Amino acid sequence: MSQTANSAPPPSATTQSPRFAFVDVARGIALLAMFVYHFAYDLSFFGLIETDVVAEPGWRIFARCIAGSFLIVVGFSLVLATRKGLNRPAYLKRLAMVAGAAALVSLGTWFAIPGNFIFFGILHHIALASVLALPFLRLPVAVVTLSVVLAFALPRFVAHPLLDAPWLSWLGFSHAPLQTADFVPVFPWFGCVLTGIVLARLLLPPLEGTRLAAWRPRMLPTRIVASGGRHSLLVYLVHQPVFIAALTLVTFVAPPPPPAERAFRAECQRSCGPDVPEQLCRAVCGCTIDKLKREQLWQKALDDLLSPDEGARVSALAQACLRER
Repeated sequence: MSQTANSAPPPSATTQSPRFAFVDVARGIALLAMFVYHFAYDLSFFGLIETDVVAEPGWRIFARCIAGSFLIVVGFSLVLATRKGLNRPAYLKRLAMVAGAAALVSLGTWFAIPGNFIFFGILHHIALASVLALPFLRLPVAVVTLSVVLAFALPRFVAHPLLDAPWLSWLGFSHAPLQTADFVPVFPWFGCVLTGIVLARLLLPPLEGTRLAAWRPRMLPTRIVASGGRHSLLVYLVHQPVFIAALTLVTFVAPPPPPAERAFRAECQRSCGPDVPEQLCRAVCGCTIDKLKREQLWQKALDDLLSPDEGARVSALAQACLRER
């Protein structure tokens, strides 16, 4: 393995490294995936969809994959930016921007959702990881690889009541329940940053002078994605306020069902059983609710005050809706 792959150059040089467009595209694709998740999260928060995005396992896995991809790109970009030495002014400027944006996210969520505010989310992690990762840019690849395994393994083996203290939860060793809209602790997530460092140290030397290294996006969609990747911090800060403002306007025009109705629909759909297609189940439940409202049984059903005869009537209405479908 070449010397370039095994050790980072001394941090005395300040020559700017050339930018690889494919890294911007990768970051832009991660942004697009984040848009999908956050928009679904906001739809769920506003009650515009019936899926509980936070509790749904598939959505949770999707969110973790997005966070992991961002952090891998962070590690890759650190190596890419320091191949010809650490440009201290540029590094410190970027670090200050990320840390400031993280503080802004904490402040904004403290006022917007005080019971669920973000105290150590993805931006907080990126800011801290950008500092913690600096020594790993010089260490041999084998040592960094071992550190990746260690970072992912530590939360499984490290446990102590002291680490459950709220002020230490950001380390990732706490087993106490947390209330926060976004949580990306140091461990195991720092392992993703180190993974990006390993990948860059292994892949960048053979990529030198190749067509991929010189590639620049030509098609408009790809150029837009790459541009978003180059300005990812600004895009990250802006996209959620835009989504929330748009959905707030939507709820004024078409208010979502009240929480009681959403809970009734969810319970109705759970009662359908695995043999009933999901789309049919939703249609039958919606039809049943409409019939209950027309027959003045809706509020009684919500309050669980139906008489035996009225309960039988509800079942009959549900069966009628099923036959209609």
